[in-house]
Amino acid sequence: MQLVDGVLAHRAEIDTLLREAARNWELERMAAVDRNALRIGTYELLHAPEIPMRVAINEAIELAKRYSTEASGAFVNGILDRIRKDRGVA
Repeated sequence: MQLVDGVLAHRAEIDTLLREAARNWELERMAAVDRNALRIGTYELLHAPEIPMRVAINEAIELAKRYSTEASGAFVNGILDRIRKDRGVA
């Protein structure tokens, strides 16, 4: 529940970051699984320091690949990596 509560508490901030990072993509037009995997991954990158950055990104990629499409993994990876770089997350 902590993950869900955290994503919901920071959703406005997370969605703003996703809109900035997802150039040429509207958040509302993304596949629901991809959008929510990105929200979870972004939350973990920014607000869950106990989760290693690589783990946060890889888990989001695996969620997208498993429940969306194979191409979704690369999409999620690209967006989360851009957020990581833009926010200076190491």
